[in-house]
Amino acid sequence: MNHGSDVRVMAGGQSLMAMLNMRLTQPKILLDISGIPELNYQTESSNYLSFGAGVTQAQALNNARVVNEVPLLGQALPYVGHMQTRNRGTICGSICHADPSSEIPLVLATLGGEIVVRSETGQRVIPIQDFQIGLMTSARRPDELVVSARFPVARPEQRFSFTEIARRHGDFAIVAIASCCDGKTTRIGVGGVADTPAVREWPRLEPDQIDDALNELAWDLGGYDDIHASARYRRELIRKLGRDQIERIQNDQD
Repeated sequence: MNHGSDVRVMAGGQSLMAMLNMRLTQPKILLDISGIPELNYQTESSNYLSFGAGVTQAQALNNARVVNEVPLLGQALPYVGHMQTRNRGTICGSICHADPSSEIPLVLATLGGEIVVRSETGQRVIPIQDFQIGLMTSARRPDELVVSARFPVARPEQRFSFTEIARRHGDFAIVAIASCCDGKTTRIGVGGVADTPAVREWPRLEPDQIDDALNELAWDLGGYDDIHASARYRRELIRKLGRDQIERIQNDQD
């Protein structure tokens, strides 16, 4: 990585190739790491399921451990693009791209996962909330390579839910919602509304508290108008989808 910002790393290329076609980035060197077997691994520890930088979204989706150990990711992956793009696109590549509408970074943020980066000088483990610092912008330094993403393993008492609204299946989400509840706290992540995934955590919400909590969240995020939806519509989706999810996962624990 001695070339620094002059080089762009490609694992699957599903995001980078589109940016190259539109001349949004013009690196002097394009480095393809997809053929490095040492980066294609899925390993489980007591706390995390780790995906190497070469693991494709299809490989993760077909891994039974994902459904059992990280069910929120298992629910989200079918929403990611299409079968053809999932065969090439990688878990870590989606996180590195840092698109605010992407499902995988939203899941990692909701779960409180970590990114592992490495350079010639050593290795860093970066909490996801510190990794995504802006619109398609991360805390990775030019001399660093993302080598893995760590997703926390679900605990028995936790329940999860993921859904999104898009114009068509596989399109970028207008709003995506990921939720997690352990009986004592309720945690919700929202994608597609701000520059980075927005995550909030509350003590377990009573039925008469859900609407107020989600309304406050919707107005805090604000949303934006574009050709796909208005800010008002995005705020309403946060309220509606969020309530449906919170009620469902909290009721599953009763």
